[in-house]
Amino acid sequence: MTRLRKKACVALFLFTLFIFGTMMGLRTLKPSDGFSDLAPGMEIGPFAAERIERRAEAEGDLSDTKIVFSNSGHDHSIFYDIHIFYYLWYGAPPMDRGYIHWDHVLVPHWDPKIAASHPKGRHNPPEDIASSFYPELGPYSSRDSKVLESHMSQIEAAAAGVVVLSWYPPGVADEHGEPTEDLVPAVMDAAHRHRIKVAFHIQPYRGRTELSMHDNIKYIIDKYGKHGAFYRFKSSTGKVLPLFYVYDSYLTPAESWADLLTSQGSHSVRGTQYDGVFLALIVEERHKHDILASGFDGMYTYFASNGFSFGSSHQNWKAIKAFCDRNNLLFIPSAGPGYVDTAVRPWNNHNTRNRVNGRYYETSLQAALSVRPDIITVTSFNEWHEGTQIERAVPKKTVTRLYLDYKPHQPDLYLELTRKWAEQFSKEKEQWLM
Repeated sequence: MTRLRKKACVALFLFTLFIFGTMMGLRTLKPSDGFSDLAPGMEIGPFAAERIERRAEAEGDLSDTKIVFSNSGHDHSIFYDIHIFYYLWYGAPPMDRGYIHWDHVLVPHWDPKIAASHPKGRHNPPEDIASSFYPELGPYSSRDSKVLESHMSQIEAAAAGVVVLSWYPPGVADEHGEPTEDLVPAVMDAAHRHRIKVAFHIQPYRGRTELSMHDNIKYIIDKYGKHGAFYRFKSSTGKVLPLFYVYDSYLTPAESWADLLTSQGSHSVRGTQYDGVFLALIVEERHKHDILASGFDGMYTYFASNGFSFGSSHQNWKAIKAFCDRNNLLFIPSAGPGYVDTAVRPWNNHNTRNRVNGRYYETSLQAALSVRPDIITVTSFNEWHEGTQIERAVPKKTVTRLYLDYKPHQPDLYLELTRKWAEQFSKEKEQWLM
């Protein structure tokens, strides 16, 4: 009997030890271990990520995932909920007829009295460019394949998963540049090599209407929709649709947009093969009501100068987010590293926002995170005219100019900060969803 009691005690002890060990092992697992990343921002474990990516690559699409490993390896993820605005309008010899955009004119103030007290003319590259900073690559051409490859490597290093490409229809350009739609296939291919997606930032052009926009959307989806880099957003309803940013959307009346973006519209894209997620620019407070009436799916703020507009003011983001939540709209705040456009608008000192060695950028990103958005946009990768770039910049001094730089930090400071906050964004989203 005593021997049986001892055996029973030993068995009970071993069973208890097994249960305890199992429970402790389970507690060490992260909530994301072994699960696919189908919810916005949910972190994924290495083996789950590999399974998802293999399946998605076989299907030719990674739209269902929010995080993938970059080509640099498992320690360097990229995040499809971080979108970065990108510009293709730069030209330089021998790729182009001459310098384009680097030689930007000095834009005169609309008040002749103020304009008279500021310099006129245009910049004279390569020593004098239309920027307060100087790019590490020099005044480059967007047609240069080596430049494009460097850009995608930098964006991958920054962990931004979606390039938001400034886009004009074929044959159309901004007033200071030349058409660039023919460069889009190269951008798509380069992005794809780095596992980066491409969304389109449709710019205002002369004659842009809801009818021409219908043609633009059809053109983009027909031409690029099957490309592996074409970005689609998975909404909370489970729909996976192309996502479009529409710059200066307020220039078109709400009732005209409604013809395109509501199901009752006379030439609606809703429910058709050209449906999408459409985001309007919010500048003034009244725009949020117009955006709702227009049938847009959400709004973004773009401008990197805190306080410049209602939409770009960090203090207003919680109220805008609350409005969007009540009306089932996306709110996408835009964070920026600073702002200085006096190289092209010499009279605009009052909107300059100093970088403060990266602190301005981190404050902006923290403000964006605080409203718990689905997506954060970064203004910008390479809008050098307005000094919002996070692209690598270097110190530069000429006979007539001293450029700003990122010292005492290295040229990749803002790429590193973007990665840091992208990772933080992912971690916080995981907590929001628990």
